Amino acid sequence: MFDAEIKAALDAPLNRAHVKEREQGGRKLSYIEGWVAIAEANRIFGFDGWTRETVEVKCVAEAPREIGRDKTPGFGVTYNAKVRVTVGRIVREGCGSGHGIDRDLGLAHESAIKEAETDAMKRALMTFGNVFGLALYDKTQSNVVDEGELRRQAEMAAKRTSFLEHYKASIDDYTDKIRLLTWWNSDAQKAARRQYELSNDDVEMLKARVRQKAEALDV
Repeated sequence: MFDAEIKAALDAPLNRAHVKEREQGGRKLSYIEGWVAIAEANRIFGFDGWTRETVEVKCVAEAPREIGRDKTPGFGVTYNAKVRVTVGRIVREGCGSGHGIDRDLGLAHESAIKEAETDAMKRALMTFGNVFGLALYDKTQSNVVDEGELRRQAEMAAKRTSFLEHYKASIDDYTDKIRLLTWWNSDAQKAARRQYELSNDDVEMLKARVRQKAEALDV
């Protein structure tokens, strides 16, 4: 369903600048903020290319509690939510939780609902790829990179796309089968394919194109 540009954006690593950390249960947890997930969805899918729908929201806890060092009387509230994200014909759902603490019970509920919906949305979007936080589920965070490396990879991706288009045109221009196969198997062309960091799928696609052209030249 997605075109090559969107697939490339979804396959890209997560920008380390988008990663935040917080303490929870004595552990450091990495996460991306809700506004980042929305901004990335708008950038990749388009402002009118995706929708978010809150399917379910439920209060699962509400109790009086003391707030802060001064132990001010207040309330603690927890909500669970389910959010559905739709991109074209693709539908993904995510569940999340939110907690609200405030002296005012209504504000505690409001804060908890918003946090639960945002958490659920991020979990739904996360299934689309690294840029939405999927990379953070890998303990090594091998797909989380600095801004400079992200730019390098983006530039290489653009060069690779241009190279592939030129390569396909070169294959199509051959009128002699022997010359085509000699060119394809040459050390220079093998080096060029490595230089532009072609994926296995890219190479297999080019091989198939070479075979198809060679068969056509046999006729």
